[in-house]
Amino acid sequence: MPESRSRKSAKNRSDAARGERSAQLGYDAEAEAEPLPTWYKAIMFGLMIVGLLWICLYYISQGALPVQPLGGWNIVVGFGIAIIGFLMTTRWR
Repeated sequence: MPESRSRKSAKNRSDAARGERSAQLGYDAEAEAEPLPTWYKAIMFGLMIVGLLWICLYYISQGALPVQPLGGWNIVVGFGIAIIGFLMTTRWR
């Protein structure tokens, strides 16, 4: 459905105001919209999977693997690795 002239002009004014505000803050919306490189996504998903596998291996081996001297701390290590991967998702576009 075609837009009326008043809707078009109001839309243009809001876009202009948003652009001025971005310029005042030193924020470049076009630079922000660049996609992430492939290696970033591979590392992000890899860390989440490695963390999950670390925890699964600990439970399956009944504490003998992956690092026996850590004991129950293996769960913390596994969750830590996975959380790093999940934190990386905040930059994913």
